[in-house]
Amino acid sequence: MANRKLILKQDVREALNAVGVRNGQTLMVHTSLNGLGFVCGGAQVVIEALEESVGPEGTIMMPTQSWKNLDPSAGVHWEEPEEWWQAIRDNWPAYNKDITPTNTMGAVAEMFRKWPGALRSAHPARSVAALGQHAAYLTDNHDLSNIFGEGSPIGKLYELDANVLLIGVGYDKNTSLHLADVRAEYPGKHFISESSAILENEQRVWKTYQTLYVDGEDFEKIGEDFEMQYSVQKSVLGNGTLRLMRQRDLVDFAVEWIEKNRR
Repeated sequence: MANRKLILKQDVREALNAVGVRNGQTLMVHTSLNGLGFVCGGAQVVIEALEESVGPEGTIMMPTQSWKNLDPSAGVHWEEPEEWWQAIRDNWPAYNKDITPTNTMGAVAEMFRKWPGALRSAHPARSVAALGQHAAYLTDNHDLSNIFGEGSPIGKLYELDANVLLIGVGYDKNTSLHLADVRAEYPGKHFISESSAILENEQRVWKTYQTLYVDGEDFEKIGEDFEMQYSVQKSVLGNGTLRLMRQRDLVDFAVEWIEKNRR
């Protein structure tokens, strides 16, 4: 990219300050390095800047999902032939919060899951990692069937009156909107069975569990309409945009939007 911008750590710090990130905040962060340009130092620099910006009294959380650890029939192994599916079910490694890599969460989240002091939740496909004052609370007891609902890490963010920070990504990556999925009532709302490889009594098992169907196809439209009614703080970083918003405002708006517009 001819106009690709060079981004230094100080640039990240200044953009975070400009968008309203402050000491002591609790942040749910979604980020894409590719959306920013050339970050000198890569994911490490972004995490350091975030940690310095919220300080020791703040908390940072990121999605560290490993959704390849779902049943192949769900489409997560779309590149593999169906005759391999049973072998995948029988042999996919059990989720291990210390080892299991993220899937398409980006370089920052992949590094963050092993950052010194970071804790990771136990969900085998939809985990989060957190660092800071509320990290233990946010990552504890992430139930198999309660991915994004009340008492989940996303639900706990709402309780804490946290903010959502989008760094070079759009609302399609905004996991907090799934809490609105849970709270809203609409005709197409339904539960499905999912399966993942987990450890039970130190033995690998292929576990099936019920959970709300994860739907995010309208998240960009929700975000567009949200920004027409609410003040979303923005700043520019390289080739990308930072957006900071109050999670409660976003979720409350999205519940009403979904109930009005989804079928």
